Amino acid sequence: MRTMITLTRVSTALALALTLAACVSTNPPVAEAAPQGKPIQIWNHRGGNVLDTVQYRNKLAASGRRVEIRGYCRSACTILITLPNACLGPGATVGFHAPRIPNTTIIPPLVDEIMARYYRNGILARWNSTWKHSLKMQKISAKEYVRLDPQTRLCKN
Repeated sequence: MRTMITLTRVSTALALALTLAACVSTNPPVAEAAPQGKPIQIWNHRGGNVLDTVQYRNKLAASGRRVEIRGYCRSACTILITLPNACLGPGATVGFHAPRIPNTTIIPPLVDEIMARYYRNGILARWNSTWKHSLKMQKISAKEYVRLDPQTRLCKN
């Protein structure tokens, strides 16, 4: 019985990962000219569904507005940091862990690769070597994030 439940979970994970991969565009949309406005502030984003966060990222990129990521950005939120119009709050904390099916320890295939598309430099290297395999949250400061990815901009104040 336990083996059948495990196989069902693995099949579900694979189906979810394939669906996610099929739904995520390989080329994010080009940001269109948009009216400038107040910055969009993202505070203490818990992450969540990777596909939903990719769609949210695309909307933020198309908005043309500055995006300030502040507080504790964890899990799927981390893919927002590399937006071309984003900055990371100097006091922010960033948390990485393996993507997994909610309420399980099952790491679905391909979701880590979707997330990796939005990382660069030392962050990407650390993601591929360590963080994508960890069920425990791996936290770093904004300063450490910028050390690992010097292309990241820190927000003023």
